[in-house]
Amino acid sequence: MNPEAARTARESLDLVFRMSNILETGLDRHTLSILIALCEMGVNPESLAAVVKELRRESPESSSAAAPEADPSPP
Repeated sequence: MNPEAARTARESLDLVFRMSNILETGLDRHTLSILIALCEMGVNPESLAAVVKELRRESPESSSAAAPEADPSPP
């Protein structure tokens, strides 16, 4: 990946992570990057959201234990 594409991808992930924090999803950067990659591969976003919700229902202790990463950049 060229440096410009890497920078753009990193900035996009940062933006998605900030939005995720505002919406209090509890998703970390790694999980978000996987979800984005799945969407880019053609997975239906609504179906993917339903799967994430179902996984959280089945495993409530893991979602409460995984605190969101702190955003290192100022607002």
